[in-house]
Amino acid sequence: MITNQDFKTYFNKIQSFFNRHQITVCFLYFIFGVLLTLSFAPFDFYLLAPLFIFPIFYTAIFSSPRDAARHSFFYGIGLFLSGSYWIYISVYVFGKSPIWLAITLTAALIAFMAFYFACMGWLMSRLINKDVKKIVIFGPIVWVFIEWLRGWAFSGFPWLSLGYSQIDSPLSGWAPIFGVYGISLMLLLSISGCFLAIFKNNYKLSFSIIILPWLIGYGLQTFDWTTVHGEPIKTTIVQGGIPQDKKWLSEEFATTLDIYRNTATKKSNSDLIVWPEVAIPAAIDQVKDYINSLQDTISESSKTLIFGILERDVVNHEIYNSVLLLDGKRRQIYRKHHLVPFGEYFPVPDFIRNWMRLMSLPNRDFTAGSGNQGLLVTSKGVNIAAAICYENFFGAEQLHVLPDAKVLINVSNDAWFGDSIAPHQNLQMARMRAIETGRSVIRSTNNGISAFINPHGDLMEVAPQFEFAVINMDVELRDGLTPYAQMGNWPIALLFPFVVGCAIILVNRNDL
Repeated sequence: MITNQDFKTYFNKIQSFFNRHQITVCFLYFIFGVLLTLSFAPFDFYLLAPLFIFPIFYTAIFSSPRDAARHSFFYGIGLFLSGSYWIYISVYVFGKSPIWLAITLTAALIAFMAFYFACMGWLMSRLINKDVKKIVIFGPIVWVFIEWLRGWAFSGFPWLSLGYSQIDSPLSGWAPIFGVYGISLMLLLSISGCFLAIFKNNYKLSFSIIILPWLIGYGLQTFDWTTVHGEPIKTTIVQGGIPQDKKWLSEEFATTLDIYRNTATKKSNSDLIVWPEVAIPAAIDQVKDYINSLQDTISESSKTLIFGILERDVVNHEIYNSVLLLDGKRRQIYRKHHLVPFGEYFPVPDFIRNWMRLMSLPNRDFTAGSGNQGLLVTSKGVNIAAAICYENFFGAEQLHVLPDAKVLINVSNDAWFGDSIAPHQNLQMARMRAIETGRSVIRSTNNGISAFINPHGDLMEVAPQFEFAVINMDVELRDGLTPYAQMGNWPIALLFPFVVGCAIILVNRNDL
């Protein structure tokens, strides 16, 4: 029988190996980071997450702060290299940027994200100070705080937040209460209990910490936090299936217009038709006659049409990534407000922008819309909240439209990512938005993955990727607020003063 002392002896041998073979250990942590990617879409092996998070907690407890930072950095490199390599595809293959620029931007982002992990490992190690009991507090709190910080600071990049890996696990029941970061917290808390079981012989407490987050999460899944509002809305999603390398070719323009026009003129009983982000590859002022024709068609059938298109302000030299709503009499506009850094805007000084212009590199910014825009309203009076592509990653930014919004719409163009893992993970995040808000999500993309998602995050109808597709569904409307919709990320953000306070105490004790 294996005893607790046997475990301690075994881990002491591991630590001795760590001390003698730092290069090998860094490579192992790189591999652990790569393997953590398997817990996210499209692989969805959510039970692998605890296994490959365990090494980070181990190094935080038993290594020096410097070593913990080093190991965590290589872990972050592995995670983001395997989980966000698609950036290279977007920049080089479809963005037509020079290969050196694509590699540089991709490597810079991966290294920057890994730096967050290095800071996390260092801070954990300092706060825990080789006291195993402290892992229960400082492990989950520091990890989730850093996760929230990288999803907020410098425009944010919340990709690969741990909570997304658990969307199909019992832990997803925590999402309507604390959001995706709350799921991360419960997962990490459960893992921390393993260390108490191994090293402290406190089995009653440790097993409670391990099991309760999963059991309570399972129970929370049975709750319906919002209520049905009126009759469902008959909805059609159109997935154009137009390859990204052909989308903006002049010879393909007329074909693209025809593809979408036919879906609007086709006889159906749908009340709402949704096309993807920039479905029409032009600005509104360039296709006035086409839009007028669409509106006449929509007017005859009492439908509402929503689609992505560019919007230009010629006088002020501004361009917006927008969503246009057409019904029989009105036109409504939603403008994307959370833009993609180095994709839709370039946060660089003027001299860098001038150099980019000289090198014939993309350098023009989109203009961000207001963060407080009103809702889109269908001809049937249904209030809709729109999010364009990247905005879907930031759940808290959509909460101000609730409870007025009865359904969420996400339009995107995932063709930028090619046949990579990115569209699958985008869909995973859209599912999380549904659970957090207790709202159905209508997701229309250019070439996949388009889907109807119910308020519990379940995929109801999914369009095949890289094909033209039209899918239909009666979409349930919801009213009310989940606890998360009322609080947002504030409970997580308040971890900041806690972490800072602990750091100040350590400074005063001369431990740093």
